[in-house]
Amino acid sequence: MRLLPTVLAAITAASPLFAQCGGSFSSFVKGLEEEAISRGHDPATVNAFFDSARQDDKVLRADRAQGVFQKPFIEFSRRLISQDRINRGQSNAQKYDAIFNKIERDYGVSRGVLLAFWAFETDYGAFQGDFNTLNALVTLSHDCRRPELFRPQIFAALELYKHGDFDPRNTTGAWAGEIGMVQMLPEDILENGVDGDGDGHVMLKTSAPDALMSGGKMLSSLGWRPGEPWIQEVTLPANMDWSLTGLEESRTVQQWAQMGVLPRTGSLPNANMQASILLPQGHKGPAFIAYPNFRVYFEWNQSFTYVMTAAYFATRLEGAPVYDAGNPDQGLSGGQMKQLQTKLQARGHDVGAVDGILGANTRAAVRVEQARLGLPVDGWPTPALLGRL
Repeated sequence: MRLLPTVLAAITAASPLFAQCGGSFSSFVKGLEEEAISRGHDPATVNAFFDSARQDDKVLRADRAQGVFQKPFIEFSRRLISQDRINRGQSNAQKYDAIFNKIERDYGVSRGVLLAFWAFETDYGAFQGDFNTLNALVTLSHDCRRPELFRPQIFAALELYKHGDFDPRNTTGAWAGEIGMVQMLPEDILENGVDGDGDGHVMLKTSAPDALMSGGKMLSSLGWRPGEPWIQEVTLPANMDWSLTGLEESRTVQQWAQMGVLPRTGSLPNANMQASILLPQGHKGPAFIAYPNFRVYFEWNQSFTYVMTAAYFATRLEGAPVYDAGNPDQGLSGGQMKQLQTKLQARGHDVGAVDGILGANTRAAVRVEQARLGLPVDGWPTPALLGRL
């Protein structure tokens, strides 16, 4: 199950004539119905669609409990990647070989990429979530934390309902409204859904061909570059300038090679391709070179830890070895991370919410402070850095 809502949806503001969020839930739903009718939908269809909508407190609890992303890359990846998942991934690659061949031909997305998403999102379709999707979307739209992310999905689900591809009473999925084997939001299904099995419907819950083809098309629409790699493990020279690492920094593959960056296995791709060096747990931990396709992952999920793990697992499914974990410096606990974020805020850094999660803003602030204090600029916060601050 996806643990953060996607940013794929076009974030559109609802008309001020209708309830935006909060207030009476029944009045809020009534406002949604009025808005749907104002958009030209048949009133009887609208009434039937919203008739079963209920507020779901379990959705709100799930939205506020995403502690898994506090785990560092090595722990998180070891938790999600098992030999059993690799074996089943390879088995599914054979079972759906013709579908993967078509995806690679039509969209240029390598099979390992979709197999990794399929594994992490739903364990190859086994656990797709049991939250009523309409209730989840309406609940999150009524909640005033991030209504702009979820409100457009309600009207996309209404379109799917009219097509016969969504049941407001029985369609279930993740707490954030994603549906099916690769967990796509209704708007994404509407825009990128593909009838992979030729039955005239896009059913991502029950049809692996539909789900995989739709996922491939969505990645393509997000800018996936056909036939190009996404990430690769590398070894770095001892005299590496750590300040050059991180997603904010980019060089050509040739420039990195001239600095002494070497692939741990295989060879580096096109010398002119832009790439970044990533150190998910600092300069003493595993190291990867990330190519333009890696950035597309963040359109699927915004968590750096999830993205790194999904991208790496995709390479494992295609034959890459287990990464060299190295010997990273000790990281921070969730409580220590919150202390760090508070200290960084006090120094004028924008770290977003003080949530104990090492997100992009916190990493960027850590790099600035590491440079100021004469520490290796690798974006990995340690107790020593916390103490110096």
